[in-house]
Amino acid sequence: MAMIDTGRDTCDGTNSGTGSGTGSGTGDDADHATDHDGPDTGPDGVRLHVQRLSPPDGRPPTAIAVLIHGLLTDSLASWYFTVAPGLAAAGLEVVMYDQRGHGRSERPGSGYRLDTFVTDLERLLDRLDIAGPVHLVGNCFGGTVAFAYAMRHPERVAGIAVIEAQPATESWLTEISGILRRVVAELVVHEAESLAWVSANRGAHTARLAKSAARLVRTTTIAEDVPESRVVSEEQIGAVRCPVLAVYGADSELAGQERWLESVLPGTRTVVLPGQGHSVLAEAPTRIRELLLSWIHGCDPATGVLGTGAPAVDAPLEADAS
Repeated sequence: MAMIDTGRDTCDGTNSGTGSGTGSGTGDDADHATDHDGPDTGPDGVRLHVQRLSPPDGRPPTAIAVLIHGLLTDSLASWYFTVAPGLAAAGLEVVMYDQRGHGRSERPGSGYRLDTFVTDLERLLDRLDIAGPVHLVGNCFGGTVAFAYAMRHPERVAGIAVIEAQPATESWLTEISGILRRVVAELVVHEAESLAWVSANRGAHTARLAKSAARLVRTTTIAEDVPESRVVSEEQIGAVRCPVLAVYGADSELAGQERWLESVLPGTRTVVLPGQGHSVLAEAPTRIRELLLSWIHGCDPATGVLGTGAPAVDAPLEADAS
């Protein structure tokens, strides 16, 4: 049996060796890292694991970036071991959290529609007393959450940056539903055989992530709930007024998505990275960090409006579709 890749929206965002959250910081980052289980956050009282990184030396942050990970095989570790420390070192306040059912957050048996993930983010920011506009950075499904949150709370979002992600359109729902059906068939119905294949062909780390995903799908209704999520129209997406950065791998299944997104959201900056697939966050973290900093520093922290002082981006390293 050929095991499906844990790629599109079952995101393996980290090559850190852990898929279930992180510790409280290591090395140079330990003195400005805060790691804790958050208060009851979700609409059903689910507790979310949160980690915050602040600029070193007590400097006031220039902006707040909230990092949202992907589905099933992902966790806040995908940010912690890639771009988060660098973003904090550059002067940002970084907020990461394990979404419900993932990492070290609680795993309720049900309650996994997109709207619930958005409400989790809403209540998390309320409980953390983060009222000002934030920059939402989403990988895979995390980007879908970011778009949905911005549609619900436009006044609270300074900008959206998504990596290998799209809004919750009908086509997104069709694709994610198909992916989840395959995950159920291969990671639940044929779990032992599939995990053996992953271990032999993808290595022990990916096998651990796949085992965690299998447990999540087997013990919750996530595979049934996500496909029941509400979708949005192009008109609703087009109403988003904050700056948007969208990054895709040229070899990803989402390659070409940037052209559609630009047509729906004129002014969106899209970047296509040659030689990269869906796991671009893990495979090109330095480039992703550079793009995020350039984008965030080019936005007015109060209004989210793109300014003229953004650092230049090295064109030879990417195909910039904007």
